[in-house]
Amino acid sequence: MATKHSIVKQAIQSRILDGTFLPHQKISSESELMKEFGVSRHTVRLAIGDLVNKGWLYREQGAGTFCADRQANGAVLDPAGQKNIALITTYISDYIFPSIIRGAESVLSEQGYHVTLFSTNNNHQTEREILEKILSGSFDGVIVEPTKSAFSNPNINYYLNLERQNIPYVMINAYYDELEPLYVAVDDERGGFLQTEFLIKQGYRNIAGFFKTDDIQGVKRMKGFLKAHRKHRIPIEPQNIITYYTEEKESKPARELEQLLKQQGDRALDSLVCYNDQLALSLLNLLREKKLRVPDDIAMVGYDDSFLADVSEVKLTTVTHPKSDLGREAARLVLELVQERKGSAAQREPKQESILFEPELHIRSSVKIAEEAHKQ
Repeated sequence: MATKHSIVKQAIQSRILDGTFLPHQKISSESELMKEFGVSRHTVRLAIGDLVNKGWLYREQGAGTFCADRQANGAVLDPAGQKNIALITTYISDYIFPSIIRGAESVLSEQGYHVTLFSTNNNHQTEREILEKILSGSFDGVIVEPTKSAFSNPNINYYLNLERQNIPYVMINAYYDELEPLYVAVDDERGGFLQTEFLIKQGYRNIAGFFKTDDIQGVKRMKGFLKAHRKHRIPIEPQNIITYYTEEKESKPARELEQLLKQQGDRALDSLVCYNDQLALSLLNLLREKKLRVPDDIAMVGYDDSFLADVSEVKLTTVTHPKSDLGREAARLVLELVQERKGSAAQREPKQESILFEPELHIRSSVKIAEEAHKQ
């Protein structure tokens, strides 16, 4: 259980890290902190004393306690002189993330950088805790995958504090639009369009789309799904668009598909557009339970061209994702920003540009090709 003085100390640190207290700004008085946290003056003084000793705060006789400029006084530098890059992803060991991480590490380690991995589990509170660790530590740069990028982010102040401390960051897979950061991503709207148009061109008309919409990737893929229908003048059935959040991914898509299969009547569902390959395999298991064959009874298209696309008895048609290349490009980009910061270009506009990979469709056997359909 945390002690009272450690709770006060952590709260002050958090306010420094999120930019509430800026360098040389006076912090709350002892009396204000006592009232806010319901603690004694002794407890407040213990917390402040610890932070003064560690270089977070400094006192001025008769004036009060102030936030220190930790960057200027060297408190954020690695005493061992090690070069460090933080790599934050929503997940580390799952799905396509090991390939992205390996790609980034291969470039960074070659240049003598140590890589520290963090995972947010697509949770804003975890993201905040990680950003506090980074701002408290000694990192030259950050590669970060945004958490629930389709939502307004409560941790924007921490990213602004990275900028204030001149710690460059590059976003991968998505980005927080309000920050206008450099990013490396896939054109997900185009990817969603490719998934859907391919099915339409093979003669499929009653297509259900499943999209995880707390991440901007899912929103853009859904937009591509709608665009393909409109381009080919295919009516869109509103009930065929299934959206879900990260916390619902294990239950809602399968539950909604089961309902769709029950309700179709004369106009049977003929194909599925899936947010990613992971979801596609989950839905494939449900179809197997319902004695429906892919692609004979129902077709499906995934996204990411992950190892999962090949592991099932049904080889999955899916949109490509650059994975390792994405990691490598993000690492190259952040290293260029680090070098600029170390030179005289720190205050200039960056020369680099964001990178948007063009997706392609990897055709396998989960969709019946039009020529094959005509032969049967």
